[in-house]
Amino acid sequence: MDTQDILKKVRKIEIKARGLSNNIFAGQYHSAFKGRGMAFSEVREYQYGDDIRDIDWNVSARFHKPYVKVYEEERELTVMLIIDVSGSLDVGTQKATKREVVTEIAATLAFSAIQNNDKIGVIFFSDKIEKYIPPKKGRKHILFIIREMLDFHPESRKTDVKMAVEFLTSVLKRRCTAFLMSDFYTKNEFENALTICNRKHDVVAVQVYDPRAEFLPNVGLMRVLDAETGHEMYIDTSDKRLRNAHHAYWLNRQKMLKETFTRSNVDNVSIATNQDYVKALMQLFAMRS
Repeated sequence: MDTQDILKKVRKIEIKARGLSNNIFAGQYHSAFKGRGMAFSEVREYQYGDDIRDIDWNVSARFHKPYVKVYEEERELTVMLIIDVSGSLDVGTQKATKREVVTEIAATLAFSAIQNNDKIGVIFFSDKIEKYIPPKKGRKHILFIIREMLDFHPESRKTDVKMAVEFLTSVLKRRCTAFLMSDFYTKNEFENALTICNRKHDVVAVQVYDPRAEFLPNVGLMRVLDAETGHEMYIDTSDKRLRNAHHAYWLNRQKMLKETFTRSNVDNVSIATNQDYVKALMQLFAMRS
């Protein structure tokens, strides 16, 4: 993809993502992702029922009557996008690849965050940390991130979610909201690492998958390529037993993945590449509000 093509795509994604974050997600994002805690705002006169622990004794002494500190939610967040850039993300329907859907979702979340004056950072991972972009504010920073997502060429095609989650735990000292975006075809079990990370940060898992991973279409002989290993084989999709076995494997895999998220106390959403991701994100936001 040459520079002109990338800039056109960045602009197209920016227009769509900004429209979604302005019109749809503005309120939902704010209520779904709370600030780090309570920040001191002002003082006012003590009223019956106020907690005496909130009395500001210095101000009270100065004015010879009790005053209490008023706190408000500290809104500014650090948002981290943990993005799988392994080979399996290049798979998808005619409509879009998993990588393209992840890019649009990430851009929409980034523009929603910037509206709330939040910082945005990114970790690109395969089975290694491919790139770390520290959190910053501003539209310019977001456009740089989108450009990177569109034109990023990973060194490895394999996936290791555990390693990515452990990197987030170690690299960010202050609490953040992290969106872990992947198809979760990973070589290592990651539940313990995710549990530890979610105690320190607020982790949300976003699974993006190809609908053919759920239901194999009946199209006769099909060439299948493992995008991460390069292994190639032919399968006969007209065989009903094969299609049933394929679907049973998918259901079992999804069950295990959901159980991992539940035990780690991580909110999660699954989105197919041919699905309306706006609807899915709205449901996720509503669940968290």
